[in-house]
This record gives sequence, C-alpha cells and structure tokens, in this order.
Amino acid sequence: MEYQWLKTFIVAAETCNFRKASEKLLISQPGVTVHIKLLEEYLGISLFDRTNRRVGLSDAGKLFYEEAVLLTKNLEESVHRLHAFTEGYTHKWIIAISPLMAETILPYILRSFMDKHPDLEVSIRVEESNVIEDLVWKGDVHIGISALEATRKEIQSIELYEDPLIFVVPSDGYDEESGPIVNPEEYLSSNYLFTHHHPVVWDTLLLQLRKRVTNIRTMKVTQAHIVKRFIQEGLGISFLPQSIIKRELTEGRVMNVPFELFPLPKVKTFLLLKNRGDLEQEFIEKISNYYFG
Repeated sequence: MEYQWLKTFIVAAETCNFRKASEKLLISQPGVTVHIKLLEEYLGISLFDRTNRRVGLSDAGKLFYEEAVLLTKNLEESVHRLHAFTEGYTHKWIIAISPLMAETILPYILRSFMDKHPDLEVSIRVEESNVIEDLVWKGDVHIGISALEATRKEIQSIELYEDPLIFVVPSDGYDEESGPIVNPEEYLSSNYLFTHHHPVVWDTLLLQLRKRVTNIRTMKVTQAHIVKRFIQEGLGISFLPQSIIKRELTEGRVMNVPFELFPLPKVKTFLLLKNRGDLEQEFIEKISNYYFG
C-alpha cells in the first residue's frame, strides 16, 4: 500500500468527485482512478459506490477514511521527526499564540530562548484566544499564550503580565510641548472607534463610553495589528494594550491621548499548559521578566 494511494483516496473521499480530486492533487483524472483501483485491490474491498456516473463512499470506505487519515498523519509525523533529528533537534514545542501578542512578544522571546536551546524545534500557530485552551487540552499544542485564563482544571493557567489599556489616536504631527490640548471626547465623537480586537474588555468598555459620550460610531475590527494600521492611516481611534503599541508610539506613528473620563481597565496575558518542567519554567520566567511598561 503506497502513501500516494492513501492521499488520493482521502481527497477523493472528501470531494466525492474524481475530477475535483485530480485538480486538488494536480494529477490527471485517470491517475486518480488508477490510485483508487490499486488501493481497492490491495484491501480487497470497494471503497466507493459508483452509480449513474456518480461516486460516493461505501460503508467500508467511510470506515477506512478515518484509518487513512490516521495512517498518513502518523507517517508524516514520523518523517518530520526523522528530518528534525538530522537537523539537530531532540524535542519539539508547538506554541499557540493569539494575534494580539504574536508580533510583540514572540520575536524577542523566541530569538533569545532558541539561541540558548538550539536542540528545541519550535512551531508557531497563531490562533484566537478562545480556541487556544482547547488546543492545549487536546494536546495539539504544547503551550498556549492567550488573553483568556483557562477554565479546565487540567490546564495550568499562569498569569504572565498585566497590561494597561491606552487611548490611541493618529499622530497630529506636534510634539508634546507645542501641540494643542487634546480632548478625548472630541476624538470619540468625531472618529470611528475600532472595537472587539480583544476578547475580554469591549462590552464593558463600550457601555461606559456610551454613558459619557454621545454619537460614538464604532467599527468592529477583530485583529489588533489591523487596528494599528488603520489608526496610522487616520481612519479612526481605539483603546489598545500598551505593550503592543509601544514601538508605534516611540516612532511617533500614533499618539497616546490622556484619558480621564473613567479608569481604563487592564488586560492580562496567560500561559496555558498541562505540564511544567524546567524548560517550561525558564520560558515562563523569560516572558514574565520582559519589560511591558
């Protein structure tokens, strides 16, 4: 039984159309038919029911589909482990991190950590915070870095740091001493407010804002890096964690307006994992010690 027969069968089973399978696999339609026929002969069963020029999985085909997916996954993982070994890696981490933190935390932390541990192979999955806990729980990832605390007791949830929200607007070209006095209420009533790029704070924040400012116009933008770009382009304003906007503030691409209408909340970042060893503890300490002020 050949690997390519299994891959062809999986795609054909998912499409139930040999022509579409051939297009996805970049092989000819007769090639798909040959692979399926050879696999059926090897197994001694019919994997597809063929009626009126249509194909559908047989009962045996439905059962074998799950086995074929598992077989190909195990083979691909074995080949990957072999390649990793030849490249000098002895163990592997898959880290899931939310888009909110991916571009700020990860580059610095990973560079220094991987320099110290060249035998550690690291893969990154950028995922929304609301799915990261499930990935850790199912074992799909080794570590999760999330804006949400874990709810399952099997998952350790370690608070890494707390980050203040700040009011961010487009740069007005002035420095702090020569610029005009800025009024946050004027900004809020005359610009789009980008919302829902953090999974926790926005419902409460909007409620408080609407009690104090009339005619707020909102635009839901779920990715923080897009919000930063939109603000730089003068398209609107928002509230962002200080750590993810630090570089743009330093370079003068956006501006932090003092906000005194009410105390702004702070947001937390958590590391989620099932088991904590020495290497994991070192990683936690490296993130926790990073300056987010």
